[in-house]
Amino acid sequence: MRLAIAVDVGATNLRVALGDEEGRLLKKLVERTTRVGDEYAVANQIVSMIRRLVSASELERVVAIGVGTIGPLDIKRGRVVKAPNLPFEVIELGAPLHELLKRPVYILNDCVAAVWGEKVFGAGKNVRNLVYVTISTGIGAGVIVDDVLLLGKDGNAHEVGHTVVDIAGTMVCGCGKRGHWEAYCSGANIPKFARYLMDNMPPEVISRSKLYGAYVRGELSAELVYSAAKEGDEVALKIVEEIGRINAIGFANIVSTYDPELITVGGSVVLKNPELTIPYIRKYIHEYTVNRVPEIILTPLGEDAVLYGALATALRPPETLLRLIQYT
Repeated sequence: MRLAIAVDVGATNLRVALGDEEGRLLKKLVERTTRVGDEYAVANQIVSMIRRLVSASELERVVAIGVGTIGPLDIKRGRVVKAPNLPFEVIELGAPLHELLKRPVYILNDCVAAVWGEKVFGAGKNVRNLVYVTISTGIGAGVIVDDVLLLGKDGNAHEVGHTVVDIAGTMVCGCGKRGHWEAYCSGANIPKFARYLMDNMPPEVISRSKLYGAYVRGELSAELVYSAAKEGDEVALKIVEEIGRINAIGFANIVSTYDPELITVGGSVVLKNPELTIPYIRKYIHEYTVNRVPEIILTPLGEDAVLYGALATALRPPETLLRLIQYT
């Protein structure tokens, strides 16, 4: 049976796995992503992790390496350029990994990799029009239309977190622009949006909330909001429903743009709180799109969606990617 190496390059953690063509992750290793060195530091760390994880006999059976990574990408040259959360101007991946490991290397944006993993190993096996959405620290997506994986000119298509969901621009996104989906519903920005909503609630209501102490101290967090909502807190429930309504706007934009038959959803915010996220999206999405609403489900690939995507990319590289690669 063919083996492949899957790599998930995150701003915080670097994850490497050995997997097979049946979609099994046989071994995994996780380390903090290096923040020191030159443009080859991350590639060198990946190679070091692979050599510690995979035996010589296993490496002989490895046919390729797949990588799902944070962006922005220069997909043709297999590199990350000016990643906002890592201190490197350029992160070279494709060429050094190919040179050091003597195997084909296939690199995709992490969410784009995840949707390909969903297609090959997950809920999208028999689906021709598929979107994967992650709601985590940020918000992103990967898209397949008519069985074709969409990439964009540099591999950075589907930055859905930066689509506008509020024309009034009430909240400022981490990118500095106003009204973006991420500014309201991402894990990084939920605390600010929750505070804004509480600022506009009657004092006698918020003073009864489990969130009140954290609100006063400026210590609100996404985890605290969802935890209080699970306990039936009135204020927290209002917040998560409003977050859900805005998520529905984002999902409606996706439906109107790509017309998928299935949307799978992952990312830490949703995976930890599926009962307080997906039902609200389903409840409100009909108000914001004229398209037939697709099935919207929690991804069965869980927190390993990007690793499954990297594995699928290594074993079944999409044609759209093969036509672009210039580094091997």
